Amino acid sequence: MMKIRLCLVVFLVFLLAGSIKAQKNKTVIHIVHADRADYDDRLGKDIQRLIGNVVLRQDSSYFYSDSAYLNDKTRWFEGFGNVHVEVNDSIDIYGRRLKYNGETRFAEVFDDVVMRDDSTVLRTDYLTYDRIGHLASYPHHGVITRNDKQLVSEKGYYRDDIKVFYFRKDVVVTMPDYKMLSDTLTYDTKIETMHFFGPTTIINEDNILKGNYGWYDANADIAFLDKKAVLMNNEQSISSDSMYYSRSVGFAKAMSDVVMHDTVNKAVVNGEYAELWSKKGYGFVTDSLETFYYADRDTLFMHSDSLYFYFDTLTNDLLRVKSFYNVRFYRADIQGKCDSLDYLVADSSARLRRDPVLWSRDSQMTGDSINIVVKNNAIDSVLMTPNAFIIQQDSIKGFNQIKGKLIVAYFENDELDRIFNDGNAETIYWLREDDGSLIGINSSQSVSMIITVVKNQIQRIKYFQKTDEILYPEEKLPEGKDLLKGFLWQDELRPKDKTDIFRKPVIPSDNTDDNPKKRRRR
Repeated sequence: MMKIRLCLVVFLVFLLAGSIKAQKNKTVIHIVHADRADYDDRLGKDIQRLIGNVVLRQDSSYFYSDSAYLNDKTRWFEGFGNVHVEVNDSIDIYGRRLKYNGETRFAEVFDDVVMRDDSTVLRTDYLTYDRIGHLASYPHHGVITRNDKQLVSEKGYYRDDIKVFYFRKDVVVTMPDYKMLSDTLTYDTKIETMHFFGPTTIINEDNILKGNYGWYDANADIAFLDKKAVLMNNEQSISSDSMYYSRSVGFAKAMSDVVMHDTVNKAVVNGEYAELWSKKGYGFVTDSLETFYYADRDTLFMHSDSLYFYFDTLTNDLLRVKSFYNVRFYRADIQGKCDSLDYLVADSSARLRRDPVLWSRDSQMTGDSINIVVKNNAIDSVLMTPNAFIIQQDSIKGFNQIKGKLIVAYFENDELDRIFNDGNAETIYWLREDDGSLIGINSSQSVSMIITVVKNQIQRIKYFQKTDEILYPEEKLPEGKDLLKGFLWQDELRPKDKTDIFRKPVIPSDNTDDNPKKRRRR
């Protein structure tokens, strides 16, 4: 607030600089013309009454009226009816009554006042004009029109030598494609640029912009907003400390404390830098990135280095979301990590690439790539290929494992329901009685198999083609037969809560490369 007030003070000093520095040379007010002139003792011996087509001149300025009272000694006069002040070749002021002090070169114009400066027209009921400072001002409501723009405010000032307006209180700017509402605004008519120094709203047919400080370039159709800037429409919004927006090319750049909110897709994205290309149909957010998806279910929290999103330029519908580098996400029923995630809205599918890991309940799922299909905001199926691996920690001891070239895991009510394992399919699972007592450790191999899961435990396996199956009593389990090749339990990488998505854990090595005794302790 102090910075904004300081800017206003500096601007006002600049605004009034002309009147402070100018020299007040005493010049005579000349009577150029009047149909009749006389003195009326009732008005004073020094006051002359001029009637009919009155024309007065001081320096290079001319004053016209139907009649006037002139005090030649004090260089003061008052004009009545059809008042016209011809300041210079470009400035003309019109009204019904005029008071002018020739000593200070200060004029007051009353009633139906119109001021013209080339293509700029100011209308108000009361206007003051300082010839020395080149400053026109109105204290109570004025309307300015310039080409295709209209500006309205309660108070205003105009420096005609530098062609700059200063507007204060209830400022409304109307243009063919924009409407601007502000508290304090300056308008440089030479370069068609407006600066605002208070709460400001810019409205167009596409969206609404808000800020507390900034500028708008009418020629380039570019705006810069600062101090809690916001760009929004009916469905999406972007807020940040500062924002640059070009409507002509459909580009917005948000900087520092960026928050993007999509009410249709129920998503919130936080970051430190964002760009939006509305006419090209894409944008991105980066730096300290955090994403929330708040569906009917529990909220999904995700972190990555950068997030890109793509949308239909006609309907504004979201089409695709891509997250890159150090992707980690958490929801109460599912967690995951990878280096890139690609989500397609059309088929509600997510593709996890580069060392992806997915955790659901007690299960860990891995593969060179993982594809997830979502229905009703819940996981419907997970495809892992190649080097697919599912690991599930046994309720008491050991790990249940499923391995193959391709694995499809199907879910019901957020729990594993069945698994299709194809290509060099292998399993190891700890077979138990209903009371939890161990029957043995089952090791099987087949070309493919279908596994039925009940309450996150393997219930039944159906094998296809050649099968090699052995059930080992625990005491007779050969050394190293409790883990399949490539086994890698990565629980230390698993996000534990919504804040843990920002952690960057060390990726463990393949457990099967370790000493067998160390593997067993794990």
